[in-house]
Amino acid sequence: MSGYAFDWIDAFSDRPFGGNGCVVVHGAADLPVQERLALVRETSLSECAFLVGSDKADFGVRYYLADREILMAGHPTIATVVSLLERGLVTLQNGRADFTLEVGAGVLPIGVSAQDAGFRITMTQPAPVFGAYFDPLEIAGLYGLQASDLIAPPQVVSTGTPFCIAVLRNKDTLRRAVLDVDRAGAFIAAHAPANPGLHEPFLVTLGGETATGDTFSRLLLAPPHPSEDPFTGSATGCMAAYLWHHGLIETPEFVAEQGHWMGRPGQAHVEVLGPREEITGVKVGGSGVVLMQGSLRI
Repeated sequence: MSGYAFDWIDAFSDRPFGGNGCVVVHGAADLPVQERLALVRETSLSECAFLVGSDKADFGVRYYLADREILMAGHPTIATVVSLLERGLVTLQNGRADFTLEVGAGVLPIGVSAQDAGFRITMTQPAPVFGAYFDPLEIAGLYGLQASDLIAPPQVVSTGTPFCIAVLRNKDTLRRAVLDVDRAGAFIAAHAPANPGLHEPFLVTLGGETATGDTFSRLLLAPPHPSEDPFTGSATGCMAAYLWHHGLIETPEFVAEQGHWMGRPGQAHVEVLGPREEITGVKVGGSGVVLMQGSLRI
């Protein structure tokens, strides 16, 4: 039986039980994939992170859902950096640290800055790839909604992981969304061959849930995943690129919110880099807190 040090982090939150939880396992290069997947299922979290080393970046990590690897994920990235800070593997000089993190999708630049209440961790996601548009009626039908409930054409966007971004009319519409699991499965099966790694659509509204927020979102999921993701940092980057590219926001910097209706409020500070027609990347930043620490014995 081997022991692996781990931290349970609540990411995109400045308090315990907010944002999205993630277990970060250290020294996991020799941990078999099936046991990584089993840990995700055991925790009932959306994802877990496994530090594996890198010959391309300062640190290397891989992220897993309950049934497969995910090449790019936002809240596990925040969680991983919080864990590295907690264990003294990253230290700040003059209130700042900059380093690189290799994930499945490639190398991410990471910045950490000291804040009054802790740290702000910022990842720079790659330039977005804009993919296929979908019929609003098809996307609305996944949630028991009408095509008129969407205010812009749904489109696949990827900053490492592809999401169909669907902008809904208002928060009342967002509350009414209920995922039809069978239709969602058929949707992913039909479109995943052209969009490997495609997830259920990311539902977005303009206007935050709090006075400081500018957007509010939900990601409803089908089994074996939890029914809803509290905060989705990778999809937030895709959403930001979509909104800026299509002229739905006036400024490339804004605050994204998610998870409040689940009792797990999360927040990210977002900046889209470059002009609307030539986006070069998306910065997604947030904080995180250590909830638990221990040794994984498998």
